[in-house]
Amino acid sequence: MRLGGQVFPERKEPELWAAAHAEMGYRAAVFPVRHDAGDDVIDAYARAAREAGLVIAEVGAWSNPISPDEKTRREAIEYCKNQLALADRVGARCCVNIAGSRNVEKWDGPHPDNFSDETFELIVETVREIIDAVNPTRTTFALETMPWVFPDSADSYLALIKAIDRKAVSVHFDPVNMISSPRVYYRNGEMIRDFVKKLGAYITNCHAKDIRLDTRLTVHLEEVLPGTGALDYRVFLSEIAKLDPDTPMIVEHLKTEEEYRQASDYIRRTAAELGIAL
Repeated sequence: MRLGGQVFPERKEPELWAAAHAEMGYRAAVFPVRHDAGDDVIDAYARAAREAGLVIAEVGAWSNPISPDEKTRREAIEYCKNQLALADRVGARCCVNIAGSRNVEKWDGPHPDNFSDETFELIVETVREIIDAVNPTRTTFALETMPWVFPDSADSYLALIKAIDRKAVSVHFDPVNMISSPRVYYRNGEMIRDFVKKLGAYITNCHAKDIRLDTRLTVHLEEVLPGTGALDYRVFLSEIAKLDPDTPMIVEHLKTEEEYRQASDYIRRTAAELGIAL
C-alpha cells in the first residue's frame, strides 16, 4: 500500500512537487495538471514522479457526464476522454470521476432520479463511450463511490462493473462516501470487508477520510480528519493491505499541510500497529 495526499510546494514546479511528497513520506500522488497543460509540463511532472519513485494514483476527471443538460453532458464526456488519455499517457493507476448527477444545479448533488433504472443504464452507456474512445492500455477508468448516486454500495458497484463489461473499468474505493445511515456508520468495518471481498480484484485506488455522526435529529453526518471520527481504519488498512501492494490510499479534503501531516501520522501509526507498510 502507498500513502499519498495533497502537498504544498513553494512554487508549482515538478521537482518541488515531487520533493514535497518525499518530505511528507508519501509514495503515491495525484497528478497535478490537466490534459491541456502542455506536453512539456505533463512530461516534466510524469518524469519527476518516476524519478522520485511515486506511483501516480489518479488523474481526476471531475465533471457531470450524466447531466440532463445536453451541452454540459457532452462537454463533461469530452473532458473525461481527455483526462483518461492523460492518465494513460502518464501511467496513472486510474482516471477517476463520480458517475455525476441528474441535478442540473449541483453537478455532484442528490436528485430523485439518481437511483432510477434509466440513470443506471445512462452511467453504463457513458462509461463505455469514454473507455471505447480512448482504449487505454496503461490505466483504467473508475467511478468514485458516492452516497446519492450509483455506485453507492458493493452490490451496485458490482452490477455496474458487470454491465459496463470493459477491461479498462476499475473501482475507486471511498468508504466514507458510502456511510449514509447510522446502521452503516456503526458497522462500517463490516461494510468495508464486504466491499473488498466482492470488489477487491477491481480496486485501483482509495480515498482516506473520516466521518462523525452528530446527535441532532434527524441524521447529521460530517466528514472529518482521519483519526477523529468513526471509520474503522484498522479494518480499512487491513483489507486494502490484501490487495496489490502498490494500491494507493490518498488522504483528501483537508485544508492545511499540518492537517495532512496529522492525518497521515494517524494512518501510519495505525498501519504500524498492524504491521502494514505504507
